[in-house]
Amino acid sequence: MPRSATHGAVSAAGLAGFVVGLCALRLTDPFPEKPELSAFLMVGLTAGAIFLVDLAWVRVHLRPSTGLDFGHDSPSWPRTSLKLLGLAGSLGFCALIYWLFPEYNGAFYDPYFGMLGLVVPFCLALSIPYFYMVDRHMADPRDGYWHMGRLLALDWNGIDVHVIGQHLLGWLVKAFFLPLMFVYFCNDLVRFLAADLDSLTAPDRLFEFLFDLCYLVDVGLAAMGYLISLRIVDTHLRSAEPTMLGWVAALACYEPFASLVSRQYLQYGTELKWGHWFWTMPSVHLLWGAAILALSGVYAWATVSFGLRFSNLTHRGIITNGPYRWTKHPAYIAKNLSWWMISMPFMIETSAAEALRHSLLLVLMNGVYLLRAKTEEWHLSRDPDYIAYALYMERHSLLRFISRLPLLGALRYRPPAGYGGSR
Repeated sequence: MPRSATHGAVSAAGLAGFVVGLCALRLTDPFPEKPELSAFLMVGLTAGAIFLVDLAWVRVHLRPSTGLDFGHDSPSWPRTSLKLLGLAGSLGFCALIYWLFPEYNGAFYDPYFGMLGLVVPFCLALSIPYFYMVDRHMADPRDGYWHMGRLLALDWNGIDVHVIGQHLLGWLVKAFFLPLMFVYFCNDLVRFLAADLDSLTAPDRLFEFLFDLCYLVDVGLAAMGYLISLRIVDTHLRSAEPTMLGWVAALACYEPFASLVSRQYLQYGTELKWGHWFWTMPSVHLLWGAAILALSGVYAWATVSFGLRFSNLTHRGIITNGPYRWTKHPAYIAKNLSWWMISMPFMIETSAAEALRHSLLLVLMNGVYLLRAKTEEWHLSRDPDYIAYALYMERHSLLRFISRLPLLGALRYRPPAGYGGSR
């Protein structure tokens, strides 16, 4: 089992910072009319706790994977200026996307753009000393920003189109997912701060509160991961998903594409949820609800385990601890199982045929996540650490028996052709 890119203490520190922020906002919300400021404050507290442990104790800045060598000192303002030009071009690339596509003209994204208006000027100012400091200690300073800067400066001698493509794909991931996660975080945070804690003595209200809290943690940590990716703490982009299949499988699960997929093709849910079937059976109702919360907790735990590294469609370090110690895809497994328990598509009052139809639709939705899992495995298998991790999981995962069942051999992990390593 390879060592995890994020130490468990780092994840615990991040969660502790997040909880402290929630408690502080419950006691006194300094920005009641500006949820984006409250959300950004939460991100700052969480990231600060992670930075403290990562840098002072784990000392991630000394890892070879950062590409930094503090024994090497080669300062260069011309090189740094090229990288700053590349940063400006990367931000301009995102701005073009937001200006071009009508999706981003609606009021839904107002909290996100409000946050950007406050944060971007400070980030641009801080990027100057940061880029200079990091560049002078890089073993190979010709990173994506350098190639992007050379491209924009019309000095194309020595630029690598593949590096630029990967760089822009990484920024495209950020441009798409960060607005969604940040706005979801703002909305969930507003709901949390407005929750009536005195009403939690009612089991249904307690279930809703804890369920929403799990997803609040998830989107909060996810937004932080997309917002902060720094080489100095080893959370920079290693690679972005290179295939169209991987992008389609992932984007189909998120708005605005998810509404189209769900509404027109995979509408498996009904108006009758799990509570309808168990309201006359208090013990079963309690156990079923507890199981849903447990799965939601595993889902949130998986996100927490990433620390600052959470991101769809990118490789920013291999996580092998937390729930990933027991299976390769704990978040997908927990989320898909919870959907079965929440929607219960097999329980239909009309006919058995209708129950079968809804169940098959959910199976197809599960298939989308299976495709996401496989494309992620293919992408991450370019890293020998992931191959070693996946092969270890084939022998030790809690769910290793599933791929050995008849007709499920496709679930078994297969390393890329030519791989001969072992751990």
